Amino acid sequence: MKSVRVVAAIIEKDKRILATQRGYGEFEGGWEFPGGKIEPHEKPEDALVREIHEELNTEIAVIRFITNVQYDYESFHLDMDCYLCSLLDETFELCEHHAARWLDADLLNSVEWLPADIEILDTLREQEVV
Repeated sequence: MKSVRVVAAIIEKDKRILATQRGYGEFEGGWEFPGGKIEPHEKPEDALVREIHEELNTEIAVIRFITNVQYDYESFHLDMDCYLCSLLDETFELCEHHAARWLDADLLNSVEWLPADIEILDTLREQEVV
């Protein structure tokens, strides 16, 4: 099975996190934490800054590592490093997603998360991110 190495940004503001609705591909319409693939020459943190700039046309500060998720989808294995981040600019633009929502602890389950992203929610609660 093919393995895909990615990074995800847990963008936090005022005890709320940013969820984005995927706008393309096999999982279009599902909700996820923004991010993407790590290029062979990149450090995960650098890949995350690049991916967020490409997807949301904004800049982030990577604060700290949150967790690693290993998840087997039907056609590939996902290896995802997740980092707590903050926006350096209050604005962002959806370049690759259909929608975005700020979710507090009470609203975390109000969207249909992609399976691998569901694995992150308990960790966020345990670490009191939300």
